[in-house]
Amino acid sequence: MASPDEHDAAKTEAGAGSTYHIDTEQAAELARLMQQNRLAIEAMGGVFPEELALSEGGRVLDLACGPGGWVLEAAFLYPQADFIGVDISPSMIEYARAQAQARRLDNAGFMVMDVMKPMSFPDASFDVINGRLLSSFMLPAAWPELLKECWRLLKPGGVLCLTDTEGPLTNSEATERFFALSFQALKRAGQSFSPDGRHIGITPQLAPFLRQSGFEQVRLRASALDWSSEAPAHYGFFKDVMILLEVSRPFLVHMGLATREELERLAQQALAEMQAGDFRGLVVAVVAWGRKPA
Repeated sequence: MASPDEHDAAKTEAGAGSTYHIDTEQAAELARLMQQNRLAIEAMGGVFPEELALSEGGRVLDLACGPGGWVLEAAFLYPQADFIGVDISPSMIEYARAQAQARRLDNAGFMVMDVMKPMSFPDASFDVINGRLLSSFMLPAAWPELLKECWRLLKPGGVLCLTDTEGPLTNSEATERFFALSFQALKRAGQSFSPDGRHIGITPQLAPFLRQSGFEQVRLRASALDWSSEAPAHYGFFKDVMILLEVSRPFLVHMGLATREELERLAQQALAEMQAGDFRGLVVAVVAWGRKPA
């Protein structure tokens, strides 16, 4: 198991006190999140479910936007609407603002804000609120307050859209072992809905969250992305996991699940197996959305 020095170093690297356990100051993590955004949009078939029509002149809030990839893509596709992304990381917001300026997307704005606290927007400010992969940092007990805050910020008739995943399924022994350790780490950190830590347990919660918070016309849709060796998405997802194997290592060490040396060997095996010609991988994303009564 990890030594006390390894635990202290891991806590510093992962960001002590943060519920997002990867250091967002790393350039590798920023690049991974941008890549992850492209894969998520591809998996879902677009920035919004096709059944969700965005009104002319609408205002959209993106929760925990990271480096702003979803906002930038949506602002380009819907120039008639205004998009605002919020994130707790100043460096992520700085990067997102620079990208919006470089792409001349005047309808894309970004603000530093913690979505697990009340947000500094007036009541009924938005037509749509979007939240993707929030399970990466949300505490189970914090979800009801976030839903309540989204209800406050939505206009009557506004829509809250939540997207998440339980992680990938593969035929790679080492890759499966890595994600099993990641899910166990989230369980130990108190950030899992799973009773035994075998998965995250977030996707069955999304629609009930919306219904229990008063949203109506709640709908649910799942989409699958094939990243097997011969699939078009293979290289993109491989790069995402390759970086994740590196940047998540301090968290796994800190939670006492493995040593750095053990994780290094596991990563090398996973990388080799993911590049094999007979590799098979699938990730399923679930999106749930509901409407605030008009």
